[in-house]
Amino acid sequence: MGKTKFCQGISDISDSYMAFIIDQWGVLHNGERAYDGVIDCLKELKGRKKQIIILSNSGRRASENADKLKEMGIGPSLYDQIVTSGELTWQGLHDQNEGVFENIGTKCFLISRNNDRSIIDGLPEIELVHDIEEADFLLISGSDAPEKNMVDHYEPILKKAIRRRLKAICANPDSRILIGANSALGPGMIARRYEDFGGVVHYIGKPFKPIFQHCVKLLQEKQIYPGETVMIGDTMAHDIVGAAAMNIDTCLVRAGLHLGAFKQAHTPSEVDKVLNVLVLQYHNVRPTYLVNTMVWGKALPDRKHKKRKVTA
Repeated sequence: MGKTKFCQGISDISDSYMAFIIDQWGVLHNGERAYDGVIDCLKELKGRKKQIIILSNSGRRASENADKLKEMGIGPSLYDQIVTSGELTWQGLHDQNEGVFENIGTKCFLISRNNDRSIIDGLPEIELVHDIEEADFLLISGSDAPEKNMVDHYEPILKKAIRRRLKAICANPDSRILIGANSALGPGMIARRYEDFGGVVHYIGKPFKPIFQHCVKLLQEKQIYPGETVMIGDTMAHDIVGAAAMNIDTCLVRAGLHLGAFKQAHTPSEVDKVLNVLVLQYHNVRPTYLVNTMVWGKALPDRKHKKRKVTA
Protein backbone atom coordinates (compact mmCIF):
# COMPACT_ATOMS: atom_id res chain seq x y z
CA MET A 1 0.00 0.00 0.00
CA GLY A 2 1.22 3.52 -0.79
CA LYS A 3 1.69 6.38 1.58
CA THR A 4 -1.17 7.88 3.53
CA LYS A 5 -2.43 11.15 2.04
CA PHE A 6 -2.59 13.99 4.57
CA CYS A 7 -5.79 16.02 4.13
CA GLN A 8 -6.90 19.42 5.41
CA GLY A 9 -10.49 18.27 5.53
CA ILE A 10 -13.09 15.94 4.08
CA SER A 11 -13.53 18.16 1.01
CA ASP A 12 -10.15 16.82 -0.16
CA ILE A 13 -11.69 13.37 -0.69
CA SER A 14 -15.40 14.01 -1.13
CA ASP A 15 -15.39 13.83 -4.93
CA SER A 16 -13.80 10.36 -4.83
CA TYR A 17 -16.62 8.56 -3.02
CA MET A 18 -20.38 8.08 -3.13
CA ALA A 19 -20.72 6.79 0.43
CA PHE A 20 -19.20 7.68 3.79
CA ILE A 21 -19.29 5.30 6.75
CA ILE A 22 -18.56 7.45 9.80
CA ASP A 23 -17.70 6.42 13.34
CA GLN A 24 -19.52 8.24 16.13
CA TRP A 25 -17.46 8.71 19.29
CA GLY A 26 -14.15 10.44 18.65
CA VAL A 27 -15.17 11.56 15.16
CA LEU A 28 -18.60 13.22 15.42
CA HIS A 29 -18.63 13.92 19.15
CA ASN A 30 -16.93 13.27 22.48
CA GLY A 31 -19.96 11.81 24.22
CA GLU A 32 -21.08 15.24 25.40
CA ARG A 33 -21.11 17.55 22.37
CA ALA A 34 -20.49 17.55 18.63
CA TYR A 35 -17.00 18.58 17.62
CA ASP A 36 -16.53 21.94 15.92
CA GLY A 37 -17.08 21.74 12.18
CA VAL A 38 -18.78 18.33 12.18
CA ILE A 39 -22.32 19.57 11.48
CA ASP A 40 -21.16 21.83 8.63
CA CYS A 41 -19.16 18.93 7.18
CA LEU A 42 -22.19 16.62 7.22
CA LYS A 43 -24.29 19.35 5.58
CA GLU A 44 -21.73 19.67 2.79
CA LEU A 45 -21.71 15.91 2.19
CA LYS A 46 -25.50 15.66 2.15
CA GLY A 47 -25.66 18.68 -0.15
CA ARG A 48 -23.58 16.63 -2.58
CA LYS A 49 -26.00 13.67 -2.33
CA LYS A 50 -23.55 11.42 -0.51
CA GLN A 51 -24.88 8.37 1.35
CA ILE A 52 -23.90 8.57 5.01
CA ILE A 53 -23.98 5.64 7.43
CA ILE A 54 -23.10 6.36 11.06
CA LEU A 55 -21.46 3.19 12.35
CA SER A 56 -20.95 2.72 16.06
CA ASN A 57 -19.88 0.06 18.52
CA SER A 58 -22.52 1.48 20.83
CA GLY A 59 -24.28 -1.18 22.87
CA ARG A 60 -27.49 0.83 22.46
CA ARG A 61 -30.02 0.47 19.68
CA ALA A 62 -30.00 2.74 16.64
CA SER A 63 -33.00 4.78 17.84
CA GLU A 64 -31.28 5.53 21.15
CA ASN A 65 -28.22 6.78 19.29
CA ALA A 66 -30.39 8.90 16.99
CA ASP A 67 -31.93 10.61 20.02
CA LYS A 68 -28.49 11.30 21.49
CA LEU A 69 -27.16 12.70 18.21
CA LYS A 70 -30.21 14.94 17.83
CA GLU A 71 -29.50 16.44 21.27
CA MET A 72 -26.06 17.40 19.93
CA GLY A 73 -27.51 19.03 16.82
CA ILE A 74 -26.90 16.09 14.47
CA GLY A 75 -30.41 15.47 13.21
CA PRO A 76 -31.67 12.75 10.84
CA SER A 77 -31.38 15.04 7.80
CA LEU A 78 -27.58 14.84 8.15
CA TYR A 79 -27.27 11.08 7.61
CA ASP A 80 -29.10 8.16 6.01
CA GLN A 81 -28.66 5.26 8.43
CA ILE A 82 -27.37 4.48 11.90
CA VAL A 83 -25.87 1.03 12.37
CA THR A 84 -24.89 -0.03 15.90
CA SER A 85 -23.59 -3.24 17.38
CA GLY A 86 -26.41 -2.92 19.91
CA GLU A 87 -28.99 -2.96 17.11
CA LEU A 88 -27.46 -6.05 15.50
CA THR A 89 -27.37 -7.75 18.90
CA TRP A 90 -31.02 -6.89 19.54
CA GLN A 91 -32.01 -8.38 16.18
CA GLY A 92 -29.97 -11.51 16.90
CA LEU A 93 -31.57 -12.00 20.32
CA HIS A 94 -34.99 -11.41 18.81
CA ASP A 95 -34.59 -14.01 16.06
CA GLN A 96 -32.26 -16.54 17.78
CA ASN A 97 -32.07 -18.51 14.55
CA GLU A 98 -28.48 -18.23 13.35
CA GLY A 99 -24.85 -17.87 14.35
CA VAL A 100 -23.94 -17.13 17.93
CA PHE A 101 -27.54 -16.35 18.84
CA GLU A 102 -28.99 -19.74 17.95
CA ASN A 103 -30.43 -21.42 21.07
CA ILE A 104 -28.61 -18.97 23.34
CA GLY A 105 -31.31 -19.10 25.98
CA THR A 106 -33.71 -16.64 27.58
CA LYS A 107 -32.15 -15.64 30.91
CA CYS A 108 -29.67 -12.78 30.50
CA PHE A 109 -27.18 -11.24 32.94
CA LEU A 110 -26.43 -7.77 31.57
CA ILE A 111 -23.33 -5.61 32.11
CA SER A 112 -24.17 -2.14 30.79
CA ARG A 113 -23.55 1.56 31.43
CA ASN A 114 -25.79 3.34 33.94
CA ASN A 115 -28.04 0.27 34.12
CA ASP A 116 -29.07 0.84 30.50
CA ARG A 117 -31.25 -2.07 29.37
CA SER A 118 -32.38 -0.70 26.02
CA ILE A 119 -30.51 -3.52 24.26
CA ILE A 120 -33.16 -5.99 25.49
CA ASP A 121 -36.19 -3.70 25.65
CA GLY A 122 -38.99 -5.00 23.46
CA LEU A 123 -37.76 -8.59 23.77
CA PRO A 124 -40.39 -10.29 25.95
CA GLU A 125 -38.69 -13.65 25.44
CA ILE A 126 -35.52 -12.37 27.18
CA GLU A 127 -35.61 -12.28 30.99
CA LEU A 128 -33.11 -10.02 32.77
CA VAL A 129 -31.70 -11.75 35.86
CA HIS A 130 -29.75 -10.02 38.63
CA ASP A 131 -28.07 -13.18 39.93
CA ILE A 132 -25.56 -14.63 37.49
CA GLU A 133 -26.19 -18.07 38.96
CA GLU A 134 -29.57 -17.99 37.19
CA ALA A 135 -28.32 -16.78 33.79
CA ASP A 136 -28.20 -18.66 30.48
CA PHE A 137 -25.75 -16.17 28.97
CA LEU A 138 -23.76 -13.02 29.74
CA LEU A 139 -24.36 -9.86 27.69
CA ILE A 140 -21.76 -7.04 27.83
CA SER A 141 -22.95 -3.77 26.29
CA GLY A 142 -21.29 -1.07 28.40
CA SER A 143 -19.03 -0.16 31.30
CA ASP A 144 -19.55 1.97 34.40
CA ALA A 145 -15.89 3.00 34.46
CA PRO A 146 -14.30 4.94 36.03
CA GLU A 147 -16.80 4.62 38.91
CA LYS A 148 -16.46 0.83 38.78
CA ASN A 149 -13.13 -0.84 38.08
CA MET A 150 -12.13 -4.21 36.71
CA VAL A 151 -10.65 -5.83 39.82
CA ASP A 152 -13.21 -4.84 42.45
CA HIS A 153 -16.41 -4.95 40.42
CA TYR A 154 -16.21 -6.83 37.12
CA GLU A 155 -13.78 -9.67 37.86
CA PRO A 156 -15.95 -11.23 40.64
CA ILE A 157 -18.87 -11.35 38.19
CA LEU A 158 -16.73 -12.83 35.43
CA LYS A 159 -15.32 -15.52 37.72
CA LYS A 160 -18.82 -16.65 38.65
CA ALA A 161 -19.74 -16.73 34.96
CA ILE A 162 -16.67 -18.86 34.22
CA ARG A 163 -17.68 -21.41 36.85
CA ARG A 164 -21.03 -21.73 35.07
CA ARG A 165 -19.36 -21.84 31.62
CA LEU A 166 -21.63 -19.12 30.32
CA LYS A 167 -21.32 -17.96 26.74
CA ALA A 168 -20.73 -14.18 26.56
CA ILE A 169 -21.84 -11.75 23.85
CA CYS A 170 -20.02 -8.43 23.70
CA ALA A 171 -22.25 -5.85 22.00
CA ASN A 172 -19.57 -3.15 22.17
CA PRO A 173 -15.98 -4.29 21.46
CA ASP A 174 -14.43 -0.87 22.26
CA SER A 175 -11.48 -1.24 24.64
CA ARG A 176 -11.68 2.37 25.75
CA ILE A 177 -14.60 4.79 25.89
CA LEU A 178 -14.34 8.57 25.53
CA ILE A 179 -15.94 10.61 28.29
CA GLY A 180 -15.42 14.25 27.47
CA ALA A 181 -11.68 14.74 27.09
CA ASN A 182 -10.81 11.54 28.95
CA SER A 183 -11.00 7.83 28.22
CA ALA A 184 -11.98 4.98 30.51
CA LEU A 185 -12.27 1.19 30.60
CA GLY A 186 -14.49 0.03 27.75
CA PRO A 187 -16.75 -3.04 27.57
CA GLY A 188 -14.34 -4.69 25.15
CA MET A 189 -11.76 -4.88 27.93
CA ILE A 190 -14.29 -6.59 30.21
CA ALA A 191 -14.95 -9.13 27.46
CA ARG A 192 -11.24 -9.72 26.92
CA ARG A 193 -10.77 -10.26 30.66
CA TYR A 194 -13.45 -12.94 30.46
CA GLU A 195 -11.42 -14.57 27.69
CA ASP A 196 -8.31 -14.37 29.91
CA PHE A 197 -10.21 -16.43 32.48
CA GLY A 198 -11.02 -19.02 29.81
CA GLY A 199 -14.45 -17.78 28.79
CA VAL A 200 -15.96 -17.84 25.31
CA VAL A 201 -16.89 -14.40 23.91
CA HIS A 202 -18.66 -13.56 20.66
CA TYR A 203 -18.08 -9.96 19.55
CA ILE A 204 -20.71 -7.97 17.66
CA GLY A 205 -19.30 -4.79 16.12
CA LYS A 206 -16.12 -3.31 14.66
CA PRO A 207 -13.60 -4.58 13.57
CA PHE A 208 -15.47 -7.83 12.97
CA LYS A 209 -16.83 -8.47 9.49
CA PRO A 210 -20.58 -8.96 10.13
CA ILE A 211 -21.24 -5.32 11.01
CA PHE A 212 -19.27 -4.07 7.98
CA GLN A 213 -21.04 -6.63 5.77
CA HIS A 214 -24.34 -5.20 6.99
CA CYS A 215 -23.23 -1.69 5.94
CA VAL A 216 -22.09 -2.98 2.53
CA LYS A 217 -25.49 -4.62 2.04
CA LEU A 218 -27.30 -1.36 2.85
CA LEU A 219 -25.14 0.53 0.35
CA GLN A 220 -25.49 -2.10 -2.37
CA GLU A 221 -29.25 -1.55 -2.16
CA LYS A 222 -28.41 2.00 -3.32
CA GLN A 223 -26.12 0.65 -6.07
CA ILE A 224 -23.02 1.78 -4.15
CA TYR A 225 -20.11 -0.64 -3.72
CA PRO A 226 -17.05 -0.90 -1.43
CA GLY A 227 -14.77 0.74 -4.03
CA GLU A 228 -17.00 3.82 -3.90
CA THR A 229 -17.00 3.96 -0.08
CA VAL A 230 -14.69 5.39 2.58
CA MET A 231 -14.67 4.75 6.33
CA ILE A 232 -13.87 7.71 8.61
CA GLY A 233 -12.82 6.66 12.10
CA ASP A 234 -10.52 7.52 14.98
CA THR A 235 -9.30 4.05 15.97
CA MET A 236 -6.84 1.89 14.08
CA ALA A 237 -7.99 -1.28 15.86
CA HIS A 238 -11.70 -0.99 15.07
CA ASP A 239 -12.36 1.47 12.25
CA ILE A 240 -9.29 1.26 10.04
CA VAL A 241 -8.49 -2.45 10.39
CA GLY A 242 -12.14 -3.48 10.11
CA ALA A 243 -12.88 -1.44 6.98
CA ALA A 244 -9.61 -2.39 5.30
CA ALA A 245 -10.53 -6.07 5.69
CA MET A 246 -13.59 -5.32 3.54
CA ASN A 247 -11.50 -3.51 0.89
CA ILE A 248 -12.98 -0.17 1.91
CA ASP A 249 -10.71 2.90 1.84
CA THR A 250 -10.15 4.55 5.21
CA CYS A 251 -9.56 7.98 6.74
CA LEU A 252 -8.05 8.19 10.23
CA VAL A 253 -9.00 11.14 12.44
CA ARG A 254 -5.87 11.84 14.48
CA ALA A 255 -7.59 13.96 17.17
CA GLY A 256 -9.64 11.01 18.47
CA LEU A 257 -8.46 8.00 20.44
CA HIS A 258 -4.88 8.30 19.11
CA LEU A 259 -4.59 11.98 20.04
CA GLY A 260 -1.94 11.21 22.65
CA ALA A 261 0.30 9.49 20.10
CA PHE A 262 0.13 12.50 17.76
CA LYS A 263 0.33 15.18 20.44
CA GLN A 264 4.03 15.97 20.03
CA ALA A 265 4.02 15.58 16.24
CA HIS A 266 4.00 19.06 14.70
CA THR A 267 5.60 18.69 11.27
CA PRO A 268 4.49 16.36 8.44
CA SER A 269 7.59 14.21 8.91
CA GLU A 270 6.89 13.86 12.66
CA VAL A 271 3.27 12.96 11.95
CA ASP A 272 4.44 10.39 9.40
CA LYS A 273 6.76 8.77 11.96
CA VAL A 274 3.92 8.42 14.49
CA LEU A 275 1.64 7.01 11.82
CA ASN A 276 4.27 4.47 10.76
CA VAL A 277 4.52 3.22 14.36
CA LEU A 278 0.72 2.81 14.50
CA VAL A 279 0.74 0.95 11.20
CA LEU A 280 3.33 -1.50 12.54
CA GLN A 281 1.27 -2.00 15.70
CA TYR A 282 -1.84 -2.82 13.69
CA HIS A 283 -0.66 -5.53 11.30
CA ASN A 284 0.73 -3.13 8.67
CA VAL A 285 -2.74 -1.82 7.86
CA ARG A 286 -2.30 1.76 6.64
CA PRO A 287 -5.12 4.33 6.45
CA THR A 288 -5.68 5.76 2.99
CA TYR A 289 -6.05 9.29 4.39
CA LEU A 290 -5.31 11.22 7.59
CA VAL A 291 -7.17 14.30 8.86
CA ASN A 292 -6.86 16.17 12.13
CA THR A 293 -10.60 16.43 12.78
CA MET A 294 -13.73 15.90 10.72
CA VAL A 295 -14.07 19.36 9.21
CA TRP A 296 -14.96 20.24 5.63
CA GLY A 297 -11.70 22.06 4.89
CA LYS A 298 -11.11 23.82 1.60
CA ALA A 299 -14.12 25.03 -0.36
CA LEU A 300 -14.86 23.14 -3.55
CA PRO A 301 -15.91 24.75 -6.83
CA ASP A 302 -19.67 25.04 -7.21
CA ARG A 303 -19.86 22.83 -10.29
CA LYS A 304 -23.64 23.00 -10.43
CA HIS A 305 -23.55 26.71 -11.15
CA LYS A 306 -20.31 26.82 -13.08
CA LYS A 307 -20.59 29.29 -15.96
CA ARG A 308 -20.12 28.00 -19.45
CA LYS A 309 -17.51 29.61 -21.64
CA VAL A 310 -19.06 31.86 -24.22
CA THR A 311 -17.63 31.30 -27.68
CA ALA A 312 -17.86 33.83 -30.46
